Order: sequence, then C-alpha cells, then structure tokens
Amino acid sequence: MSKAFVKDDAQADDAAADLAEGSDAAAQALPAAAGGRNYITRAGYDRLKAELLGLIDVERPEVVRVVAWAASNGDRSENGDYLYGKKRLREIDRRIRFLTRRLDLAEVVDLALQQRCGQVFFGATVTYLRNGGREETVRIVGIDEVDPVRGCVSWISPVARALLKSREGDVVTLRTPAGVDELEVLAIGYER
Repeated sequence: MSKAFVKDDAQADDAAADLAEGSDAAAQALPAAAGGRNYITRAGYDRLKAELLGLIDVERPEVVRVVAWAASNGDRSENGDYLYGKKRLREIDRRIRFLTRRLDLAEVVDLALQQRCGQVFFGATVTYLRNGGREETVRIVGIDEVDPVRGCVSWISPVARALLKSREGDVVTLRTPAGVDELEVLAIGYER
C-alpha cells in the first residue's frame, strides 16, 4: 500500500488533539471512517449502545428460537421460516459486529467541558444565513449520528468544516458543486 494512504499514530493523535481545539487541519487530516477516531456525543453513544444491547438481548435470541423451531420441523430446504431466520440471523450478527467496532472506536465528547462556547466546535448547534437569504440551523455531530431531517450534520461534512472555529457574526465561505455560498453565523449554542 502506498505511504500516501497510511497515517502513523503520532499524526492521528496530533490531528485529534487539534480537532478538540477546533483546528481546520485536524478536520482535513482525519479520515472519514476507518482508522480515525469516532467522535460522538453522549446521546449518540447511548443510542448505539442501546441498539447493540437490544440486538444481543432481545432480537437475536428471538430469531434463534424461531430458527430452532423451524429446523425441528424437518426439511430445511423448503422451510421459509428457517431460511428467512438464518438470513436475518446473519444480518443481526453483521450489525452487532459493526456496532461493536464503532463503539470501540468511539470517543465521547463531553459538551459540558466545552469552555469556548462562543466558537463553533463539535457538538455546536449553529444558526446561519445562507447567501443572505435562507436561515438554517445545523447541529455538528459524529458520523454515526447524522440525521439531515433533524438538522444533524457530520463534523466532517463541508458545512461543518466551513463553520468550525467561526464566531457569531462571522461570514464563512462554503464551496459547493453549484458554486460558493456565504454563511453568516447568527447564533451558536451547545446542548448540555
């Protein structure tokens, strides 16, 4: 593998430290997924943990029970309950492995410790004016918490990168495929 695609641990740790301070270089240095830290809010971590426990404690045992019952009925080749159950079991196991890896990499960011509330960092809820016309509000969260309907954007998204380290009243530029947008920061808040 080319060295251009591999970061050493010291570089990743430096970039992570910069991100906690809001450095633009950190946002660009950390990869979007594998190998980088999985920054997440406490609420997002709790949701992932609850989903994992629900799969392990409730859903998987129920599917195993159905598969065992279906297997006891005889011919498995034409047994829909057995075939569907085995397929569902594989899906559940795949999701359990995924959630376990994501939670192992998770680094919960405690918003209560945020001292510079006047600047945009991870966890901030930002209201801004796009090109002087449309007012929008976004919350900067981890990649596992993205929900565009609720206005939650990833900290590695172009909007979040443009807003990082800005203050109320600042005008930042956002490069989009359609051109350059100007975002005027109206309000910054942190949910605690």
